[in-house]
Amino acid sequence: MSESKAFISGCKGLSLTDEEKAFFAGERPWGFILFGRNIGEAQQIADLVAEMRESIGNPHALVLIDQEGGRVQRIRPPLLPQYPNGAAIGEIYRRDREEGLRAAWLMSRLHAFDLTRFGITVDCLPVLDVPIEGSSEVIGNRAYGFDPHAVAEIGKAAAEGLKAGGMLPIMKHMPGHGRAFVDSHHKLPVVDVSLDLLERSDFVPFRAMKDELMAMSAHIVFTAVDAENPVTTSARAVDEVIRGRIGFDGLLMSDDVSMNALAGDIETRARGIFDAGLDLVLHCHGIMDEMLAVAKVAPVLAGDALRRTMAAEAGFRVADASDEQALREEFAGLFAVS
Repeated sequence: MSESKAFISGCKGLSLTDEEKAFFAGERPWGFILFGRNIGEAQQIADLVAEMRESIGNPHALVLIDQEGGRVQRIRPPLLPQYPNGAAIGEIYRRDREEGLRAAWLMSRLHAFDLTRFGITVDCLPVLDVPIEGSSEVIGNRAYGFDPHAVAEIGKAAAEGLKAGGMLPIMKHMPGHGRAFVDSHHKLPVVDVSLDLLERSDFVPFRAMKDELMAMSAHIVFTAVDAENPVTTSARAVDEVIRGRIGFDGLLMSDDVSMNALAGDIETRARGIFDAGLDLVLHCHGIMDEMLAVAKVAPVLAGDALRRTMAAEAGFRVADASDEQALREEFAGLFAVS
């Protein structure tokens, strides 16, 4: 089997085109990601996932999806229930801590029941961002709440629910996107607060979960760390904050390289991500010219990046023996899931 390159890729539609198959076979991304445009009906999703893996000759390649609940849920009714958002979990936690933690675990365990049927192995949650009043709705009600210690506890429970179901979580958006006043899909957020405040708030959930295997970076400038570059392209932020102050030694991937918080063309952005010390570039949109640009600069996995990807690949548990129907009934006692 050929060696994988340091990127994750999406595709354009409901099945792979001949061009996409040739690209994946030649460039060998480490993994894949699905979006709403890739979702048709149940068998089609399973077929696409299998087709992705077949294209690179790796039946165990990781396949990611953003299935949080609320407005960020790629597979929706009627295929899967519409789940509540993170804020709803946080509201239960504020009323009853143990019940809130159980709700977080349950929802993730149900996601695992849902997603593994299609062959999907990684869910891009928990959202560990801690918003502040007036910040951009790009996080908004995706967050569990405004208390970083509560966010950490709920995030741990959510991650454990996925792992109990044989899936892996990805923490996002390290080291914190909650203070952004603009949407990083469109503009670059700049946060001008002290490092001490960040240590006491934004970094807290990530430090509490530093032993997880994977995380996704934030396209956001913290002027107290690096006034010139967003975290995703800042070697100083990666070295001093993510690897240093937070202590995370797991697999660090970028948020989507296509987001306009990043400057330059796609090749320039991807090169900046690797230069900053991230392990993988994430490209989501299935635009072939952009995929080619990422692949052009993506190295074959080696060194620490290879070590971290191998740890992720080896990090799956066998799913527990939970009774799915019983868990759905318990969850329905907390939420109205349509």
